[in-house]
Amino acid sequence: MVAEVRVLVLRAAGTNCDLETQHAWERAGARVARLHIRRLIEQPRLLDEFQVLTIPGGFSYGDDIAAGRILAAQVQRHLIEHLRAFVDAGRLVLGICNGFQVLVQVGLLPARRTVGPRTCTIAPNEPPGFQDRWIYLRAETERCAFLESGRTYELPIAHGEGRVLFAAETEYQAAVRAGHRALVYAAPAAGQPDLHGQPHNPNGSVGDIAGLCDETGRVLGLMPHPERFVDWTQHPCWTSLSPRPEGDGLALFRRAVAYFG
Repeated sequence: MVAEVRVLVLRAAGTNCDLETQHAWERAGARVARLHIRRLIEQPRLLDEFQVLTIPGGFSYGDDIAAGRILAAQVQRHLIEHLRAFVDAGRLVLGICNGFQVLVQVGLLPARRTVGPRTCTIAPNEPPGFQDRWIYLRAETERCAFLESGRTYELPIAHGEGRVLFAAETEYQAAVRAGHRALVYAAPAAGQPDLHGQPHNPNGSVGDIAGLCDETGRVLGLMPHPERFVDWTQHPCWTSLSPRPEGDGLALFRRAVAYFG
């Protein structure tokens, strides 16, 4: 049993969700440190001090080449073996939005890749355009350390490149069979209001995929932002709906902390 769960929030130029992510982890009872990618590259053994690594959302390096591409190149060149060892040691990795894009590009999602081309990518939204609204999600896997299987979550999204695609239909079906399809965009469940009035899949992802987990269940990447809904008053309709004790996003962080209990 870990007496205190320590979380590392990795940041880079353009990261803009690191403080909200720190707040969410602290609300869940973790102790959090924010660290720039360059410092971790200089001292990769700093990872040994933590139980969870989080790559938060934002626009790392301005997404100048493609979303998350430069940060992913840094991780791939300098840190990928340390991240694989981190997961193999029973520790957790969470990638949110831009962080999800990074985890896919370095080959930690949907399944660990050490050789050969990637079978999965995250492409520009279809129809094109930046999506900034609230959506419903449903957890599809029993494996993931962050998720409660079958639960519906309501969370905000904010991305222009969130469309999860696979190189072939056979690759997608294999990912589904292996349980990598962790979160899907969903219509409102019974009793939930349809506050959004738009298609439930905001970006055209194959199979309505909103998040992927790896074969261990200890690596999760998702496009929505759980750190932006940890308090009920963060909901856009909090004054007109029945109050809830906390925001849906906090459940992901609480569950990860409890994993080490």
